[in-house]
Amino acid sequence: MRFEKWQALGNDYLILEADSLPWELTAGRVRRLCDPHFGIGSDGILLLSRSDDPAFVASLRIFNPDGSEAELSGNGAREAILYLRRHGWTEEDAFSILTAAGPVTPTITSERTCPVEMGRASTASKDFPTGGADGKGALTAAGREWDLQHVSIGNPQCAIEVGDELEGLDLGEIGPGIEGHELFPNRTNVSFYRVAGSRLRARIFERGVGETLSSGTGASGAAIAAFLRGAPSPIVVELDGGALEVEISDDLDVTLSGWAEPVCSGELSAELLAALAGLDE
Repeated sequence: MRFEKWQALGNDYLILEADSLPWELTAGRVRRLCDPHFGIGSDGILLLSRSDDPAFVASLRIFNPDGSEAELSGNGAREAILYLRRHGWTEEDAFSILTAAGPVTPTITSERTCPVEMGRASTASKDFPTGGADGKGALTAAGREWDLQHVSIGNPQCAIEVGDELEGLDLGEIGPGIEGHELFPNRTNVSFYRVAGSRLRARIFERGVGETLSSGTGASGAAIAAFLRGAPSPIVVELDGGALEVEISDDLDVTLSGWAEPVCSGELSAELLAALAGLDE
């Protein structure tokens, strides 16, 4: 069974085609494949399948390394989009794919770059059921209170402006208590950020992952929070793995621009395939 690994700003995913799988991609198999010691190692898996709807080149499912399924990943979607173009699923530079969060539409500008229309964000959603229309709130985690901005951009985001504290924060200590807080019944991604004009520095604690080098939807959540506080659009978001550009309309339509590239490809070994076949969860 063949795979490719792609990365975007250090955020790496295994890309698999559903038609080539000899078994269902269960949570246990996701965890084994993503394990850096007993599998291949990655921040998640992108599973591509042919779409029954001619409006979409493909359907994309996104799995976190803990086996849970994510609605959307900005970096993952961009990697999948460029993979599709490279492997001849389409000859078009502009097309749509379907995710659990809905359609996303890229315009490919080179072999490794494309802006992606991510859809319309919202500050109110079922993922923050006690929140008001503005998505503002507060919670206590790691022994202190945090003011937050909830944003839904296909998946739940909790953006927290922390100013000059940013680099000194211990996300491994703080993040889990916010990700799994009772305010968020579906858990949440968390972005800690500081803003200076049209540039923003963010660190991301990703749901099901932990602190990560980059996250496209996390960058988008932080950028939207800053935009709602008066920052201009577009906003350049500087992450540990590099920079992304987020353009936001007055209606909170989001376009995310960045790069992605293949890292390696190969065939799963007979030993790993046998181990995966033996997993039943």
